[in-house]
Amino acid sequence: MKIKLDGFVLAIIAIVITAYFFPNWGSKNSPVPLSLIGSIGVSLIFFFYGLKISPEKIRIGLKNWRLHLLVQSSSFILFPILVMGFYPLISNESNHTIWLAFMFLAALPSTVSSSVVMVSIAKGNIPAAIFNASISGLIGIIITPLWMGLFLQETTTDFNLGSIYLKLLTEILLPVIIGMYLQRYLGDFVRKHLRYLTLFDKAIILLIIYKSFAESFTEHVFNSVNFSDLLLILTAVIGLFVVVFLIIKQIAKYLGFTLEDRITAQFCGTKKSLVHGTVFSKILFQNTASAGIILLPLMLYHFIQIFIISIIAARFERQI
Repeated sequence: MKIKLDGFVLAIIAIVITAYFFPNWGSKNSPVPLSLIGSIGVSLIFFFYGLKISPEKIRIGLKNWRLHLLVQSSSFILFPILVMGFYPLISNESNHTIWLAFMFLAALPSTVSSSVVMVSIAKGNIPAAIFNASISGLIGIIITPLWMGLFLQETTTDFNLGSIYLKLLTEILLPVIIGMYLQRYLGDFVRKHLRYLTLFDKAIILLIIYKSFAESFTEHVFNSVNFSDLLLILTAVIGLFVVVFLIIKQIAKYLGFTLEDRITAQFCGTKKSLVHGTVFSKILFQNTASAGIILLPLMLYHFIQIFIISIIAARFERQI
């Protein structure tokens, strides 16, 4: 079977390399206002996200509540609990930062586009995938900061959950609501230019990644992470994905799900959104130089989930 490399993954690798060799534009002393550009771009991303959400499909999707409960519980309860189990093993500040990065990964919502595409390839329950991927992003605006607040308050003296939610409200939730309200007027425009809007989303994400890594490289944050640490992080990312995938499979079988619902549960329940991750990191870790390390497990997970799910989806496609 021939596996195609995801172009966005290659772009992420290229932007990290660029940040390493040319960090000045992304540093705190940069003459280019990347933070302002990123904030405006984030608001536009979620404005377009609101334009794409169908309230009617969300209402229809509520019927399959057991499937939705499994997917959302996997995203926001199972993942964090698994990562929290390793908290007692933290021995130094470097390990704590890496663990915090995994906790951030675990607390994120599911991704939208790739979940739906992969479920479609595998012949799963597509309407349920659309519902879960869409609603997960909205739930994550509330749940992800709550999870991270439990641990960031211990290490960040200026962490204020109220100000975090205010930023999430103004930069993310409010644009989504406005987009949903204007959907009747601009919905056709979004569907017609979906490809270009996707490119815009990815461009903003790459900009945030560049800034995060440029600041980390400037502050020499990655000096504490060697090659063996990187291999360990990659192994842990793969292990986390496989464990959650198998747990969801067993729960879905126990609940008597159809094959289509099981595919949707496993595909949506194991995915993590790079879009939400980069956006949330910009708000939650805006005053820390370790933002690059915080995003590292998420970016590796993004590659792993695309790679593994692509193989599994193709196998389901041949079998069904």
